[in-house]
Amino acid sequence: MEKGFRFSFGPWNIHEGADPFGPPVRPTMAFSKKLETLKELGFDAMQFHDDDAVDVTLPYPEMMRKVGELKKVLDDNGLAAEFVAPRIWEDPRTVDGVITANDSACREYALERGKKSVDIAHALGTDRLVLWPAREGTYIRESKDPVVSIQRFIDWVNAMLAHSPTIRILGEMKPNEPMDMAYLPTTGHFLALSYRTADPNRVGVLIESAHCILAGLDPSEEMGTAIAHGKLWGVHLNDQNGLKFDEDKAFGTVDLRRAFNQVYVLRKNGYGKNGEYVGLDVKAMRTQPFELSTRHLANSKAIFLKLVDVVDRVDEAKKSAFISARDYEGLEMYIVDLLMGAP
Repeated sequence: MEKGFRFSFGPWNIHEGADPFGPPVRPTMAFSKKLETLKELGFDAMQFHDDDAVDVTLPYPEMMRKVGELKKVLDDNGLAAEFVAPRIWEDPRTVDGVITANDSACREYALERGKKSVDIAHALGTDRLVLWPAREGTYIRESKDPVVSIQRFIDWVNAMLAHSPTIRILGEMKPNEPMDMAYLPTTGHFLALSYRTADPNRVGVLIESAHCILAGLDPSEEMGTAIAHGKLWGVHLNDQNGLKFDEDKAFGTVDLRRAFNQVYVLRKNGYGKNGEYVGLDVKAMRTQPFELSTRHLANSKAIFLKLVDVVDRVDEAKKSAFISARDYEGLEMYIVDLLMGAP
């Protein structure tokens, strides 16, 4: 642990640089090399989609045997799996959403894929199942009943909770993209839903910085809200240049003060003491050559740790004095001075 934190990223964070407007620009990095990079950069765990871990179309016994082989590789390298997330947005059956699909056969596929992911998670030694409801929304609001759709979310979560007495569900909310308008677009929406489930104690959130910004919200406020409910079980730190597509820029590279406030709320509230990871979800710039295509991960981690040092230098008595005097201009300059390196 570095300064009390453990770190993770996903294999998709080292990628070929393709985007909606152009093809790949870098060779594919072998998974084994990604694991080496994880270790070399001082990360502790890998994040997984279900099909990052294994071919989920294999017969169940063979699938689970291969998951066991992956677990041994992780163990041999001193690494852990942070979570598993079912990739329920690429199969043709997910085109109209899959949890909230109007077609019952598609909803059945969502249950099957989710339960497989729970089994994969347990076999990899994690109790965290992350739900990113990528296509759970509409292009035309009249196409789905919102009341029915929310109940379908509850039913899906309950089915996962019933499948395993120990699995925990972490909702990772996003207001749009790839859908025009998503259901449960913010942390608060999923927190509200958690209390309608069969076991609210096993339903929480993973908060991504960029997703909050896309909703016009401050990530540190969203994190604080989840902490107040005892339900912040994961983070995906990155940065975002305005209200457009999900950029997944390196953490703190767009708005250092916004990044500081995220680190502050995590540090001051003991995030990480119950096994939570500081997860990154960042993309390398398309312009990076292959040999430099992991720099964004190293930079994000370094910025986070530098901001931990800044947080630790905050004089809480001085901060409280500014607040008591209602001198928020003074408080603002104090924080800016810290970020600019003032003693």
